[in-house]
Amino acid sequence: MELIRIPVLSDNYIWLLCDEGKHCVIIDPAESQPVINILAANEIIPVAVLLTHHHHDHVGGVAGLLKKYPDLPIYGPEETRNKGATHIVNEHDVVNVEQFYFNVIGLPGHTLGHVAFYQAPYLFCGDTLFSGGCGRIFEGTAEQMFASIAKISSLPDDTLICCAHEYTAANMAFAKTILPENQVIDDYYHKIIQLRENNQATVPTVLQTERKINIFLNCHDIDLQKNIGIKPNSIPLSSVFQQLRGYKDNF
Repeated sequence: MELIRIPVLSDNYIWLLCDEGKHCVIIDPAESQPVINILAANEIIPVAVLLTHHHHDHVGGVAGLLKKYPDLPIYGPEETRNKGATHIVNEHDVVNVEQFYFNVIGLPGHTLGHVAFYQAPYLFCGDTLFSGGCGRIFEGTAEQMFASIAKISSLPDDTLICCAHEYTAANMAFAKTILPENQVIDDYYHKIIQLRENNQATVPTVLQTERKINIFLNCHDIDLQKNIGIKPNSIPLSSVFQQLRGYKDNF
């Protein structure tokens, strides 16, 4: 498999996953023309579009793709039906097209119907987990978002987190304010800054790395709890997460 990352808008990524036969699936197309250009330049044949949720910066390119490829199947949760989805998916469903075999994982929180598509080692998780951070809670609850992130964290170490935004530098800057003495976080922050100064992408990222540097995967950390004013182990981890997410919202 070959993974292609297409930067669009101000900080979005559209993903293409391609097999050896030059077929590909398109994940969260914010725009259509950059995708069409890549497909044409590389003689790639699209066989499906996967949508993680209904926000415009993830579905804005669907209409243009369907105009160019009218028979292209569009897979997404119920909330994407009026955004062009032709095949509605739910948790535990499988999307099997050509050589692709994606397990659908329900990830409510950012939106109520948010899903991820997982074909090991690739996880296309939209706006649920970012490198060094997580998505805002717009429709769901903190408990739902915490549980969704826990699902991701339970996947194998080598899982590639293919998120939809370039937010890593800001996420790591926030992490440094929460755990200022954590050397692993500090080292990773400086690595990310160097990458961005060279206009390089910071994702996909490996789940094993995220478990070390992503504070939202470490709500059990005693120092983290102390640093946000929580008596260690005094409240549920989902409540620690909720407080941490609240701080990030105002960062």
